[in-house]
Amino acid sequence: MGRFIIEGGYPLSGQVTPSGNKNAALPLLAATLLTDEPVILHNVPLIKDVMTMRALLESLGVEITPLSEHTWRVHAKQISPTDLDPDLSRSIRASILLAGPMSARTGYIVLPPPGGDVIGRRRVDTHLLALKALGVEAHYQRFAKRFYFKVKPQGLHGADILLDEASVTATENALMAAVLAKGTTILRNAASEPHVQELARMLNQMGARIEGIGTNTLRIEGVERLHGTEFTIGPDYLEVVSYIGAAVVTRGSIRIRNAGPHYLDMVRLVFRRLGVIWEVEGDDIIVPGDQPLTIEPDLGEAIPKITTMPWPGFPTDLMSIAIVVATQSRGSILFHDWMYPSRMFFIDKLVSMGAQIVLCDPHRAIVIGPSVLVGERLESPDIRAGMALVLAALAAQGRSEIRNIRQIDRGYERVDEKLRQLGAHIERVVD
Repeated sequence: MGRFIIEGGYPLSGQVTPSGNKNAALPLLAATLLTDEPVILHNVPLIKDVMTMRALLESLGVEITPLSEHTWRVHAKQISPTDLDPDLSRSIRASILLAGPMSARTGYIVLPPPGGDVIGRRRVDTHLLALKALGVEAHYQRFAKRFYFKVKPQGLHGADILLDEASVTATENALMAAVLAKGTTILRNAASEPHVQELARMLNQMGARIEGIGTNTLRIEGVERLHGTEFTIGPDYLEVVSYIGAAVVTRGSIRIRNAGPHYLDMVRLVFRRLGVIWEVEGDDIIVPGDQPLTIEPDLGEAIPKITTMPWPGFPTDLMSIAIVVATQSRGSILFHDWMYPSRMFFIDKLVSMGAQIVLCDPHRAIVIGPSVLVGERLESPDIRAGMALVLAALAAQGRSEIRNIRQIDRGYERVDEKLRQLGAHIERVVD
């Protein structure tokens, strides 16, 4: 178990390059199961969740060879639906992404329940409903604690599927199964996040026929087989916004290189309401040090509200970062995350640091700023809340200690090293 020791109050400066998108890397790795030819992935983030997915794939017989620090050659030439390590499967949510490609490739897979962040119940029903529509017998045995997926004798077939929620991973699972199904699949109410778009683009490079990328309706014409390809994972926009937030709360000025600003239009609108601005130069984002940091009220001076929504709305994974930024902005604002009942359960830690926040219920909180934060001993509850606490510690007066940083390491590659390069006083202590 490691921890971060952070001395706050030092403005960030310099430049930083984000790692590859974790939420793209995981389904892209799963998609390599769809072909017996090699797939080369560039800009692979070297984080705990990706290493767990690598271990799961290797247990199925996939050969993974690092060609350089962030480039992997993934070859699923011969695979078998062996029993997976339950502890590995439970350590990440993305283990469920093996269901679609393994059903398409081998016709059978048994999966332990997926895990991931403890932010509330995260349904897998949508996965089962979508795969069943494509010809997969899918069910969960409660006492065995296993999901069973088996393709019916007729094989996978196209279907008109309306997802009962715009689930990212269910969209990805259905997409990976549908590309090798016979006939046409219409996937409606599909998620359209950047990582879903990247998966669809890589599948098309492998020979799939997917239309409607970036919309909530995907049309997939099934093909007989897919071939290998070479693909570069895009920047992690969640990491990009985390560094924007770190610069803002420390009153610093940084440049984020290869930031993929075209994915951040809605985030930019929302952060502008918090009094945060940035400039775009090509593919770089420049965060100036002279931020307004005044909350923009609604008409009639009403308290504004930030609500999470499916893409292209404001992402739930950025709610924790936005809350910390709001503690340093002048004014009051309501945050509402209806998606997860435990997303707000790190707010007590910010209150202990001096933040003025009213937790209305599990889904809503009012932030009144600006607040002077002071150093505190903290525990990281999940990836995003953990990074939000790092930002709070960077802004705080005095010394903070953040424990359980393995949660942060699941989603951020060498975050302490990158922050130190920007001038942060942060040290990793390995106990």
